[in-house]
Amino acid sequence: MSFLAPGRLWLLLAAAALAGAYLLAQRRRSRYAVRFTSLDLLDKIAPSRPGWRRHVPAVLFLAMLVLLTTGFARPTAEVRVPKERATILVVMDNSMSMRATDIAPDRSQVAKQAARTFVDQLPQRFNVGLVTFSGTAALTVPPSTDRELLRGGIDQLDAQGRGTAIGEAIDTALRALASTDPEAADDPPPSHIVLLSDGANTTGRMPQEAAADAAEAGVPVSTIAYGTADGVVDVNGEQVPVPADGPTLRQVAERSGGSFHEAASGDELRQVYDDIGSSVGYRSERQEVTAWFVGFGLLAAAGAAAASLAWFSRLP
Repeated sequence: MSFLAPGRLWLLLAAAALAGAYLLAQRRRSRYAVRFTSLDLLDKIAPSRPGWRRHVPAVLFLAMLVLLTTGFARPTAEVRVPKERATILVVMDNSMSMRATDIAPDRSQVAKQAARTFVDQLPQRFNVGLVTFSGTAALTVPPSTDRELLRGGIDQLDAQGRGTAIGEAIDTALRALASTDPEAADDPPPSHIVLLSDGANTTGRMPQEAAADAAEAGVPVSTIAYGTADGVVDVNGEQVPVPADGPTLRQVAERSGGSFHEAASGDELRQVYDDIGSSVGYRSERQEVTAWFVGFGLLAAAGAAAASLAWFSRLP
């Protein structure tokens, strides 16, 4: 914890002085009681002593002074707050391998439905964009809060592209994130890339190199490998094997600081999106927490008043 006005903490010396004065007064009171020569008469005059209860209002009053003085110094603390400027890029594989039916009805349809679900669960204030790729990558929908535009981009995916350029897709997403708010270079908005692919990179830059760039930019890449080892796709009447390649996507996630998931069915994939949706969207931010100390100080004051009224029928 730190303070925006630490010089005001010197006022705590006043609370310490009051505490010292109270202790001194209690010691003098004890001495006066001992000097009373007739103890029997003292018992008749004051047969019932409040004991420890007489100190409670004073302790609570001093606690109030300490808390309010600390609040006056404007304390700050790390607080978990929503990312008002958060930007997320959904990166989707649009290559022909997505037509494989090892996940019913096919990989592309399952991925598109999962993407819609994920987008719908994100806070409306988040900027979300879409990058699609096959042999090349393109920013299909720039990051914005327009969810209808994003859903339209997802619906238009047709899984007809040739080749798979995962590294190029990550680079495209990073460039899109960098251009979202050019004036925020010193304080970039929290960003995250969510990449769906069956993982077999066939062209362009190596995915691991692009992941290293993402890590340097502070942008985690969470990857989802969907499909199975038995996936095939029909190409001009020929059944071409398109097994899912999880190791490549795992390396991308690990190097960038993201998380890797392997989904073999539609239900599992939707659960993956739920998990990512709950982990993206918050950051720690230093904020002033004066209200905490003022609130507890007021409670201490109320406690001192209540104890004094209950036991001594007067306010402290």
